[in-house]
Amino acid sequence: MSTINQSGWRPTTPEKGESAGETFTGNRALMLDEALIFEIGSNETTGVDFAEVPAATSRLGKLARTAPINLPGLSEPETVRHYTRLSRQNYAIDLGLFPLGSCTMKHNPRLNERMARLPGFADVHPLQPVDTVQGAFEVIHQLAHWLVTLTGMHSVAMSPKAGAHGELCGILAIRAALDAKGQQARKVILVPESAHGTNPATAAFAGFTVEDIPATAEGRVNLDALKARLGPDIAGVMITNPNTCGLFEPDLKAISDAVHAAGGYVYCDGANFNAIVGRVRPGDLGVDAMHINLHKTFSTPHGGGGPGSGPVVFSEALTPYAPLPFVEKQGDQFVLVEEETAGEHHAGSFGRMVAFHGQMGMFTRALTYILSHGADGLRQVAEDSVLNANYVLRAMEDVLDAPFAKSGPCMHEAIFSDKGLAEGFSTLDIAKGLIDEGYHPMTVYFPLVVHGAMLVEPTETESKATLDQFIGAFCSVAARAKNGEPALKSAPHFAPRRRLDETLAARKPILAYKDTPKAQAAE
Repeated sequence: MSTINQSGWRPTTPEKGESAGETFTGNRALMLDEALIFEIGSNETTGVDFAEVPAATSRLGKLARTAPINLPGLSEPETVRHYTRLSRQNYAIDLGLFPLGSCTMKHNPRLNERMARLPGFADVHPLQPVDTVQGAFEVIHQLAHWLVTLTGMHSVAMSPKAGAHGELCGILAIRAALDAKGQQARKVILVPESAHGTNPATAAFAGFTVEDIPATAEGRVNLDALKARLGPDIAGVMITNPNTCGLFEPDLKAISDAVHAAGGYVYCDGANFNAIVGRVRPGDLGVDAMHINLHKTFSTPHGGGGPGSGPVVFSEALTPYAPLPFVEKQGDQFVLVEEETAGEHHAGSFGRMVAFHGQMGMFTRALTYILSHGADGLRQVAEDSVLNANYVLRAMEDVLDAPFAKSGPCMHEAIFSDKGLAEGFSTLDIAKGLIDEGYHPMTVYFPLVVHGAMLVEPTETESKATLDQFIGAFCSVAARAKNGEPALKSAPHFAPRRRLDETLAARKPILAYKDTPKAQAAE
């Protein structure tokens, strides 16, 4: 403990770790340790003076509170400092490379943000009269045009709010199409092992039975196994292309032809469209529906609630069953079509996905990104993202096991396994070691077809110098794991908090603050 003497504060008996470089405050220079807000404030005080509340009869009945709310009372400086300190513990794309695989995290150009903040976009309201939002409708209409053009599809639903929401949209359209044909017996959706993890969840949520299709040793869909399973009970296939092994599916056209011949539909997960935009049109490969994560391919905010946006493009066969509403130009006016019309688009629509029209801020940002890049720029985005991923793959393939390195060039992401690490060391140790190096860890333990998977997606917005530094850190931590360095088992050492028991935290989370002795709390 520390005591006061004539010279001020002096440690008389160093606490655990102090002699090894830990500080009295818990701070590390400008990396400030921060307690919970309940530990800072006192519920007996407040930073604001309130007038006495006049007596009144409660109308809450049995819902009236019977115990004090015990909110912490903080002054304004204390409150501002608390949340500012917490914000400094966040990792963000503005701080460094985000290597998360299968989850494109690239720089959001500030031009996009400036456009989204223009009056008429930032303050538009979904219940405004149509004649006052013509500019907003034109943005939605233009973006829809470019999404259809870039994918080679027939139409697009703009309203889905995220990738998984888009998946549901596409699957509901497939179900509506089957119902219209009287083919309700088609209850099975085939999902390859190399598909995104949300795909089977979406199909099950929509009422379908999900069956796996195995991957080949090269990390791609087993075409023979898929063809062998096709039959009168198959509603369709959900395939991710490029897939979660970071590879392009060259047999997608053959898969589409086989599924169509069997009476089913093809859903393509477009989360990885960033790797092929301007290079490949999914419509040419026989895809019937595909969601596009605007927050991945077209660089709108991602994470923290985003908000995301997941428009869904449809083939001509599924267009009649797509959701409402959609924007259409009629003469010189843009109108919002909200009702099915016999003989017109969406005559058999399955309904609405959301109350209004989608994410206006995301539409503005995505259209800005598309127009500022142009056709050649969007093509270069895909080429550079693939180049960067292959640079990481080839730089690391002699350091870590790369199970698909011989399958040819990867697409947007490089994948490694934990094969060859020292006994007792795992992918998790490498991930925690990267935190000490100043990086958010890559995606780990996914896809499941690779044991101890490490999925790295550098994106096109990273320079060679940035990649070289990351590769150096990655190689260093991997070497420590292969050599069995004991200190790596307790990493991270320099983060605000030490390694957590993540399994216990997931299974028995403490969701409400209570006075818990620090010895029992996660540190």
